Amino acid sequence: MSKKSIIEICLAIVIIGLGYWLYASLMEPVKFDNEYSKRRDACAEKLKAIRILEESYKLTYGKYCGNFDTLANRLVNEDSLRVVSKVINYENIPADVDVNEIPELEAIKKGYISRKEIYVNPIKKLLEDGKFAYIDADATLKNSENIEITEQMKQRLTDLRYVPYPKDTVYEFQLQAGQIEKSGFMVPVFECKVDLEDLLKDMDHQLVINKISELERISRYPGWKIGDMTQSITDGNFE
Repeated sequence: MSKKSIIEICLAIVIIGLGYWLYASLMEPVKFDNEYSKRRDACAEKLKAIRILEESYKLTYGKYCGNFDTLANRLVNEDSLRVVSKVINYENIPADVDVNEIPELEAIKKGYISRKEIYVNPIKKLLEDGKFAYIDADATLKNSENIEITEQMKQRLTDLRYVPYPKDTVYEFQLQAGQIEKSGFMVPVFECKVDLEDLLKDMDHQLVINKISELERISRYPGWKIGDMTQSITDGNFE
């Protein structure tokens, strides 16, 4: 093989190598953004489910909960959510009366409708109302009287606390609850979040730093969360 051929082969290898390096350099931010979005969506799914639990807990106990064990266990194991249901007494309603056109208080006085207080399990109530498909996608298709909280559902509730990424790391969302003063009243608040530094710690370090700096420049929390310990909101910053 001539010297010229060897040089041409070496140049071809260098060109291929440079082309691959350039392609990889251009694709790295794209791959980062795709993975970033995937992790955001996975966290959002869990955070939304945690918000449903917190709202149900507040409805049941009058406050939010700052502990995952208490949050899941009390809602699963206690039949303590008070629900007021409306019962229409059809036998008391004259044929020429449309109960839907009468003010409710008047209908109650005349005995057309009555109110009944019942106590139900909060998680079962969420499933029956079709508001908690996260733990059982088929629950809303069942007859409400047959919905039971299975061990598999309980495990999904328990697993809500864990941040889904990185896959080889087990750690929890940061959960807090308390009260703040608003217009002279004490208002319950809660916050559940994960920092990007933890969520993306197995990804390109410089790209992670760049993303965090980008969010901090526009005064955005560098991570994903629902609620806030300084204001009475339950919104997520991913929505």
